[in-house]
Amino acid sequence: MAYIEYPECGRIINTHGCRGGVKIEPWCDSPHVFASLKTVYFKKGSVMMPVRLGRTAVLGNRFVSAELDGVTTMEAADALRGTVLYAKRADLGIPDGTLLIAEMIGLPVFDKESGKRLGTLTDVIHPGATDIYVIATERGEAMVPVVPAFVDEVTMERGIILTPIEGMFP
Repeated sequence: MAYIEYPECGRIINTHGCRGGVKIEPWCDSPHVFASLKTVYFKKGSVMMPVRLGRTAVLGNRFVSAELDGVTTMEAADALRGTVLYAKRADLGIPDGTLLIAEMIGLPVFDKESGKRLGTLTDVIHPGATDIYVIATERGEAMVPVVPAFVDEVTMERGIILTPIEGMFP
């Protein structure tokens, strides 16, 4: 498994204004991270096509409006609705060693004390203040709160190392 060079960073959800602006649902840690990008990428087959961002603005601390080079009409902007946008990993300011959720999916999960494989991470959900790891096991699904008491280590090389409590796994 390798780090994702061009992670998904948002999706065009609508037009914005009448001169080719777009409204974006950012998938970054905050809309301000997306708004600070200079270039985003469209995926065309297996090739990443760069497009420069012009003026950007955060809308209601949830969305971003942006001008895209070469998109000058409402019709051209509307044709992009639903398009997923990507960014270079380095442009997102992701610290070395930090894994994105997309990179974590599929990692093996182990018990810290016994070394026994517990299962495979299948999802990370965000129900509230604490994320939850969803782990597929041989006997069903387990959900583990992402807190230091349970999660000891998460690396690409070793997988996810947990300290589970009794009854946490089926």
